[in-house]
Amino acid sequence: MTIRSADLSSTNASGWTILVRLLVGFVFLPEGIQKLAFPDLLGTGRFAKIGIHFPDLMGPFVGVVETVCGLLIIIGFFTRLAAIPLIIIIIMIVALISTKLPILLGHDVGMFHLTSDIKRTGFWSMMHEARADLTMLLGCIYLAIVGAGPWSVDGLRKE
Repeated sequence: MTIRSADLSSTNASGWTILVRLLVGFVFLPEGIQKLAFPDLLGTGRFAKIGIHFPDLMGPFVGVVETVCGLLIIIGFFTRLAAIPLIIIIIMIVALISTKLPILLGHDVGMFHLTSDIKRTGFWSMMHEARADLTMLLGCIYLAIVGAGPWSVDGLRKE
């Protein structure tokens, strides 16, 4: 089975999918840039603080992935492909498991540390902290399923 670029850029979504693309893209693009521009606060330093292995490698890697995939999603170019690393690498592993699970449980979980700036723990605190991550997760899943829509580079390439 071979995957063609036409398969990755195909879309049957409404033109209004652009709103979901902008929602997702304008979160990841600036977040990725900030991880690269402010590594001590949001990239390598934060990753070391929460217990991510190899923070010197993972901080810049995640920053580049978020920047590139965020931009691809905004313009609607290989949107389905761009959504996949955001689902697997960024949201599911780094954001939800590493930073939200310790909040839910109220203590460190394996290599992941509960950060000192969290004042409350438990289910409702975790839900409060995870709201953006869950929104981005659902947006990325939607885009991976339906594609970019007709108002996109992928949509223009189809015509």
